[in-house]
Amino acid sequence: MSSIGVRHLTVLGEFKPFGLIAEALDGKSADEVSDEFEYFLFDPEVTRQRDEAESDDNEASSSFSDHELLVRGNRIIWTIGARVYKRFSLPAPVIMACWCRMGDLSEALLCVLQVDSLTIYNASGDAVSIPIPRAVTSIWPLPSGLLLQQTDEPNSITHSLFSSSSPLLNARDIPRSKKDMSYSPHQSFNVRRSCDHMVKVDGASRSSHLILKDPLEELQPIHIEERGKLNIMKEFDEKTIWSSDLIPLMASYHKGKMQHSLWTAEVINSNLESGDPVHPDVVLSKKFFFRRIWQGKGAQAAASEVFLATDSDATPVICFLLQEHKKLQAMRLQCVELDNDILYDIRPDMSWSIPAIAAAPVVVTRPRVKVGQLPYKDIIVLAPDSTLVLYSGKQSLCRYVLQGHAGVLHNVKPLEAPPAFQDMKIVGLADAVEGRINVILNNGQMLRCTFRRYPSSSLANDCITAMAEGLEANLYNHFVVLLWGNGDSAYLSTVDSAVDSEWESFSAIILEIFGKKREVPQLHSGASWEFLLNSRFHEKYSKSHFMSGFSSRTSLQSVESCSTSQQLDTSYTHESLIEILDLLHAVYESLKLNHLRRRDLGLLVVLLCEVSKSLGEDGYLDYYIRDCPALSRKYCIQETSLSQKSPPSLFRWLENCLRNGCTATSNIDLPALMRKDGNSVVSWARKIVSFYSVLCGGKILGNKLSSDVYCKFATGSANTAEELMVLAMVGERFGLQQLDLLPAGVSLPLRHVLDKCRECPPTDWPASAFVLLGREDLSLSHSKKFTEINSSNYVTSVSMSTPYMLHLHPVTIPSSITDVNGSDDSKREDTESVDESTIDGMEHIFNSSTQLRYGRDLRLNEVRRLLCSARPVAIQTPVNPTASDQEFQQAQLWQLAQRTTALPVGRGAFTLSTTCTLLTEALPVPKLILAGRLPTQKNATVNLDPSIRNIQELKSWPEFHNAVAAGLRMAPLQGKMSRTWIKYNKPEEPNITHAGLLLALGLHGHLDTLSITDIYQYFAQEHEITTVGLMLGLAASYRGTMQPAISKSLNVHITARYPSSFPELELPTLLQSAALVSVGLLYEGSAHPLMMNTLLGEVGRKSGGDNVLEREGYALSAGFSLGLVALGRGLDEIGVMDTLVDQLFQYAGSKDIHHERPLFSNGSIDDHNRGSGQMDASQINVDVTAPGAIIALGLMYLKTESQAILSRLCIPQTRFELQYVRPDFIMLHVISRNLILWSRIHPSEDWIQGQIPKVVLDGVKGLNSEMDDSDDMDSEAIAKAYVNIVAGACISLGLRFAGTKDGSAHDLLYSYAVAFLNEIKPLSVKSMHGFPRGLSQYVDRGTLETCLHLIALSLSVVMAGSGHLQTFKLLKFLRCRNSADGHINYGTQMAVSLAIGFLFLGGGMMTFSTNNSSIAALLITLYPRLPTGPNDNRCHLQAFRHLYVIATEARWVQTVDVDTGLPVYAPLEITIKETEHYAETSFCEVTPCILPERALLKTVRVCGPRYWPQVIELNPEEKPWWNSGDKNNPFKSGILYIKLKVGACSYVDDPIGRQSLLSRAMHKVFGLVSLNACTPSNNDAAAAVTVNRLVSTFSSDPSLIAFGGLCCDSSWNIKSDSDFQEFCLQVLFECVSKDRPALLQVYLSLYTTVASMADHVISGIPVIDDSQLLPSLKLALAYNDALLKGRLVSSGGSIVQSTFLGSLNKRVEELLECSPSLTINIHDYFRSGKWPASDNLSTLLSWYLQWYSVPSPSIVEAGIEKLKSIQTPSLIPLLRLLFPFTNINAIKEIDTFLLSTSKSNRSTLSSIGQII
Repeated sequence: MSSIGVRHLTVLGEFKPFGLIAEALDGKSADEVSDEFEYFLFDPEVTRQRDEAESDDNEASSSFSDHELLVRGNRIIWTIGARVYKRFSLPAPVIMACWCRMGDLSEALLCVLQVDSLTIYNASGDAVSIPIPRAVTSIWPLPSGLLLQQTDEPNSITHSLFSSSSPLLNARDIPRSKKDMSYSPHQSFNVRRSCDHMVKVDGASRSSHLILKDPLEELQPIHIEERGKLNIMKEFDEKTIWSSDLIPLMASYHKGKMQHSLWTAEVINSNLESGDPVHPDVVLSKKFFFRRIWQGKGAQAAASEVFLATDSDATPVICFLLQEHKKLQAMRLQCVELDNDILYDIRPDMSWSIPAIAAAPVVVTRPRVKVGQLPYKDIIVLAPDSTLVLYSGKQSLCRYVLQGHAGVLHNVKPLEAPPAFQDMKIVGLADAVEGRINVILNNGQMLRCTFRRYPSSSLANDCITAMAEGLEANLYNHFVVLLWGNGDSAYLSTVDSAVDSEWESFSAIILEIFGKKREVPQLHSGASWEFLLNSRFHEKYSKSHFMSGFSSRTSLQSVESCSTSQQLDTSYTHESLIEILDLLHAVYESLKLNHLRRRDLGLLVVLLCEVSKSLGEDGYLDYYIRDCPALSRKYCIQETSLSQKSPPSLFRWLENCLRNGCTATSNIDLPALMRKDGNSVVSWARKIVSFYSVLCGGKILGNKLSSDVYCKFATGSANTAEELMVLAMVGERFGLQQLDLLPAGVSLPLRHVLDKCRECPPTDWPASAFVLLGREDLSLSHSKKFTEINSSNYVTSVSMSTPYMLHLHPVTIPSSITDVNGSDDSKREDTESVDESTIDGMEHIFNSSTQLRYGRDLRLNEVRRLLCSARPVAIQTPVNPTASDQEFQQAQLWQLAQRTTALPVGRGAFTLSTTCTLLTEALPVPKLILAGRLPTQKNATVNLDPSIRNIQELKSWPEFHNAVAAGLRMAPLQGKMSRTWIKYNKPEEPNITHAGLLLALGLHGHLDTLSITDIYQYFAQEHEITTVGLMLGLAASYRGTMQPAISKSLNVHITARYPSSFPELELPTLLQSAALVSVGLLYEGSAHPLMMNTLLGEVGRKSGGDNVLEREGYALSAGFSLGLVALGRGLDEIGVMDTLVDQLFQYAGSKDIHHERPLFSNGSIDDHNRGSGQMDASQINVDVTAPGAIIALGLMYLKTESQAILSRLCIPQTRFELQYVRPDFIMLHVISRNLILWSRIHPSEDWIQGQIPKVVLDGVKGLNSEMDDSDDMDSEAIAKAYVNIVAGACISLGLRFAGTKDGSAHDLLYSYAVAFLNEIKPLSVKSMHGFPRGLSQYVDRGTLETCLHLIALSLSVVMAGSGHLQTFKLLKFLRCRNSADGHINYGTQMAVSLAIGFLFLGGGMMTFSTNNSSIAALLITLYPRLPTGPNDNRCHLQAFRHLYVIATEARWVQTVDVDTGLPVYAPLEITIKETEHYAETSFCEVTPCILPERALLKTVRVCGPRYWPQVIELNPEEKPWWNSGDKNNPFKSGILYIKLKVGACSYVDDPIGRQSLLSRAMHKVFGLVSLNACTPSNNDAAAAVTVNRLVSTFSSDPSLIAFGGLCCDSSWNIKSDSDFQEFCLQVLFECVSKDRPALLQVYLSLYTTVASMADHVISGIPVIDDSQLLPSLKLALAYNDALLKGRLVSSGGSIVQSTFLGSLNKRVEELLECSPSLTINIHDYFRSGKWPASDNLSTLLSWYLQWYSVPSPSIVEAGIEKLKSIQTPSLIPLLRLLFPFTNINAIKEIDTFLLSTSKSNRSTLSSIGQII
């Protein structure tokens, strides 16, 4: 071992499993934990999802990232660093645990073996438990599933806990390859039944090994291949000791035979043999079998370690550590690819062994290299002499000794005292993860140690990686031996090393390979200052050169620069050395494309010159001198070059690609390393080449392009090459941050593509693509379509952004509207204004969205005032009241109390889903105040006299409505309400408030969190209103599901559902009515036959001694329920429906019965209805049964247009029929008929008149005629029929156009409302045409009031959520009418309150739908029978008035500026599909607004000149609006993100566009010649605007704002270069006005390049000493040429002005022509490759050669030789053919050189002749 070098193994500290520390912090008692514990460490790659992107593996990211699993008893602790990540508790002790990937799952699963079950966890903690049929001793991961080893004794358990040194645990640190997968744990983790497994794994129970391929599949037996046949594997003695989860290998040990075996797992497509019993349900199409590929005998015990490593020639090897023999035996794996499958085998003669008592695989020498799917792993070996040796295969590299380290790892404690490691002996190794390992000392200490893998020099690291990726394994192994063999090498620097010591050490090794003398860098001692002064760092940076590699003194060579090269190392052939040169050159070319690696470029080029000089590659040497002409003083080109090879040039390839296209460009200029798959060191350059290839017409050939480079593409459609290039940039994770690192000319075509695609990119692109384009609005709008907003997607989007934008977050500030409202409210509000300190349940309604919606008008304030019931109401009384006045006060207060108690119903609609409640707080419910105040008496409070009125009885149901309103304001988008929170709000004693809360929660769908126990606990309280609220809430939460448990709980309250043996129970009719409707909601749309029969019986049920007065409400509830169950299904079940419909018509009062068969002939049905008793035909009380029957028929045949039903559901056509039909029933007939004839409802006066029978129309016209001979009874019947038919038609219109804001429907309903109002109390308005006057003489005031308020309610349904001002004024007038006459009662006030709530539904953010379910819910809410008082439930249960919530939809959308995060106005163009009434129509709305229904909506487009366009394409579907949590919701909870164009102001700040005159304002500032004018003068107010203020007004880009501030800096006035200052202002204007902030860098870079060249030429002072910037400028010109010639497509031309690029081209050519001595230098260069001695002239010559693409002297000489024999007057055409890429000016110069050479030759010959 003395012949190899010695290195230090860094000791991080003493190791202790962090799980033990976590247990100690938990404070577990000794009784709770067992003494035995096990742990293992693993790499985070194991649990990383396959579809996560691979990050660059560097020391910073992977040094301290060990994950740990600690197992003790039945608990597992998963820790990451110094924190506990997850804890797992299992029902039984853990036997074994491992990570495994199964099937196509994207994540690794934690498999935990217990005595009788296998528990599988995914990373999120979801679990599935799989019973196992017999004792399983161990589990092992394979690439295709989990391997289970069984014992042959089913009843004996021979499990033993695994140890941390087991091969299983050491195999866990292998990183995985990644594939795109999708996996949903929610659908797969369900507990299986053990009986299913016992039956289906019958064959498996006889197999010694089982395989589990997926958590949802059964365990399958494993077969074994023996003599060409497959049999079930019954090798119970073959104990598995190791398996690989990356390749299908398993190692086992047979104790009886004392042999190890290695098996490969394979899959064959065949069925099981006939001899194997198979369950008939299980047909296995694929059979899993093991094939033995190696066996080794003579081992007394199983190998203590088995692992995979890599041999020195990059061949995978499998290693067995045999401790009894003290050796590590390795077998080389032979991989054969056959039909896309890789087969593994072992060649017996290809094995080797090394002495070892402990060994482990570590990643040290090649950290980023993979061999197929396996990482390149070295072997750390503990030799028998207790020394640590690092092996690469069987080649020993170096010896390691321990060295202390000050750093502390998460689960490592620092050593208390500096240890004397030399006195300690290493006895073992454990827990190897990547480049870290635990070293066990003889004193029992375990030290966590790490290997230094990466040099801190990124340049040295890149070069080493390039050689690892590009060299053959044997060559690289020789290099590694040199690199690692000398322990004194400075390859890995220490704290006191010089700054470039690592690079110099690497360079010395390279030069040693090439035969140069190796000089080891010497470390300096002494004081720190002396050390710095004597360092090479000081020497290099004290020079004036920009590049750091041009110092006169360098350690890379010790011989003269022009001397002959020394003898090369015989171990390397010339081809091998050329290969090393090409690899280093590939790194060099890649570094040229990165601004930040300029210094590395200067170091590398010196080494490359040395190497190329050693090899005699003058073409390479000339190439490097052209880039860095200062090197020409040290290196000279030989006159007789041995090689004419030209090095690859990326810039030349990129330029040719732009000028000629990808297919016409040769790939000879692409380094070979760049074309290899999986390279990492030159991936930067590979990405650029792939982008140019795609842009310039390259074809995709598999996973390669036609330019022979690999490229990844993101998912999405692409119709053009530009769009495909954007997808390539996203796929390669090349964002704006990376774009800024490119040279300006290289980035120009890429920026051009991003600018071109920015306007209208395809909508199916990933979010990160939109971020790359600068369309963050589209990113936020479209990201939810593809992925959830998770961390990986966020990281991807961030990687596409520029770093200086990442810290910016929108700051939400109150708009000016808020301030105006805040200051004006207190001034405008009168004595009835809302006290801000009062909690009225509406204080949250004012936000930025509502303020933006309604602007500066105060209608929301007015709505809040009208619906406030939490403070006393004003009473107008005299200043000095008398006793009679007090009675008047009480009477007035009672009338006002009727209105106050009705307000909560409307407030619930107004505040619906407008706030989120903290789940840690109780729900606040505003008070219901019935008191009054006396403004004339200093607002003294007056209470209702309890002796006159029963106040508690008056407030019972209003308190219920008040609580419902408080609960409805909670938004359902805050997620599922927790059961705990509902129980937290439950009072000790049942009350009305909690009952209302239950109904509100149920309507929002939150009661599905309650358990059955919770439900019955509520029922057991026997609180009537609580039971009502709970039943309706449960039914709404489980609507349409027919949930059996909920159905049973509801049936308890329906006596008809009791069995015959059940005792009679007296239940309040109120509960039974609520239970009936609840059942209807639960069974909605199901057409359940038994339920329909039961409900039909309840419609006609006899009174059983209960409250007869409430029978109408009960029958109506049964009708509602029956209609809901059969909603729209009337034509489906014809046989069942016929008899049901006949009975319904009988209940409705119809005399014609089509089917005489009795409906209830079944005895069981009679039993069910024994308690109710059915009415026969003579006993039917039509007044009770008709409303429910009529409504049921309308709902059953909703939208069916059934003529059979319509013919029987007719309106009275004769005066005789009118006398015998109640007028309110006629209204119900009209509503039901129109529900059936849904599509024929039309918002026109003619349609309403068509609803009225002729006898009624004629009768109404003759009411005021003196010729009318009808009696008063006929006239009254006709008039009542007329108003009820009109009211029914208006309700039908409201239902048909609910939430549509239809203008025709609004006008028609509004005119009828005014007509009815005019009839009740004549107004000074024009009477409606066709509406008769004088109806009040024949119709009572109450009927007219009811019809009026029903029409107003229908009007508000049509205009729901719109806040329509004209409708609001009408409702305000109806509310404030005097109620002294007694006709303005509780019912009409409830209607007005509900109408106001509907008009401002959800604060104006919600509206109604018109699907079947919504229509039914609205009909129940709008049922045309208003209550007479607060406690009136006789005909209609008041709780039903809240069912409108089911019909609501959040179709509201607002636009948010993506840059500021503030809501803004924006015009939308909305297109709705063609219907039978109108063609496809487009109209404009200004956000925030409410969109049409989903069934009509086709496209939504952001239009207008101020915002970037955005189109949302939709497919009109008959479906409800998207829920807030729906992934496919295109509007993302009502928010549409938009992006403001630069140069425009928002519509809030600039409504008419006066401030957006960008060009005029910018030219006023940027037209200034001097920057002194940027400071505004006091005299010129028009010029009082500075550049930075103006830029910040129109752009939020930080770089532009900062540059604008720099332009105004006073220090700039000191400079004399006014041209540059003016150029900066013009560039700033260009970038701001065209919204291209990134071009600021491009313009300045190109301008300063040429300006520096001009200073260099004119002044003679060396400003720049290289020509690295010229290729970038040439690329910019090539881009401009491609645009002008049409090779690149752009509608708006070049993103950089063509005249600017043309001027740069002209300026460079002028500079190259102004030097008189340049021609002489060029000719000298052509003649002998000689460079000028002056730095200034050599730099100028390099510019000329680079700019005109002049070939090297050897190539020019070869071309001249070809042309010598050709006689032609001009060689220019031929030279042009020989050198096609050389500029014509250089061609002329070559021609001039040839002429001068020939003249010189002739003159020389003539002089010789004269001498002779």
